[in-house]
Amino acid sequence: MSFNLALILTVLTGFTGVVLLINKFVWERADRWKKVSPARQTLVEYSQSFFPVLLFVLVVRSFVFEPFRIPSGSMEPTLLTGDFIFVKKYSYGLRLPVTETKVIETGEPERGDVVVFRLPNDPNKNYIKRVVGLPGDVVVYDRHRLTVNGQVMQVEPPIDPLSRRGSIHEEQLFSRRHKIKVLFPESRRNGEYRVPEGHYFMMGDNRDNSTDSRFPAEVGVVPESHLVGEAVRVWLHMDGLSWPDWDRIGLKIE
Repeated sequence: MSFNLALILTVLTGFTGVVLLINKFVWERADRWKKVSPARQTLVEYSQSFFPVLLFVLVVRSFVFEPFRIPSGSMEPTLLTGDFIFVKKYSYGLRLPVTETKVIETGEPERGDVVVFRLPNDPNKNYIKRVVGLPGDVVVYDRHRLTVNGQVMQVEPPIDPLSRRGSIHEEQLFSRRHKIKVLFPESRRNGEYRVPEGHYFMMGDNRDNSTDSRFPAEVGVVPESHLVGEAVRVWLHMDGLSWPDWDRIGLKIE
């Protein structure tokens, strides 16, 4: 069962705000010579207490930073299951809560950005992947190697096609260097992908264990309107009932 936290926050903020306005401009004037009912008094007191808190949380969550928890290993080794991260909401434009309408343009994703986005076929679900292809790019993935617009991305150390064990490598994605994880000798979902205008091609760093833009039925290319923000920092790591991993706190997401 999923719920829309942005909608709940917006409704509660709007409701408490309306109560305070009605109290100031209607009830206070009408009740000067009458005794106020306990129910109304309680409603006004709760609204006075909660409205500023709700408004602050709504503004910060909608326009500044939003926390997310990493639920799977699709972004290993960059992000681990149990990482709690901050997502910078204003990286790719300021959007209204609930409707997700962009009101101010602030920037566009670059290759290598780690981005949270709403799943195109189910906008209530959020995914996190790395931007590999920009609008108009041609992306080729073959034998664990990326080629973008004819330029092969270098991987170090070279991937051993005979290895039967998982391995960690560094990939140079144009100007961005980051780590990837390889599990199998043969890469998953080889192919050529053309990125339509207004869309982005996303891939997980755990290349053999990530459902991403290589899977058109499940994810596919991501429209610009579904971008949530850029993942920037790990603020806590706690998987299950284990103690927090203090070494990951404050880690910058590369």
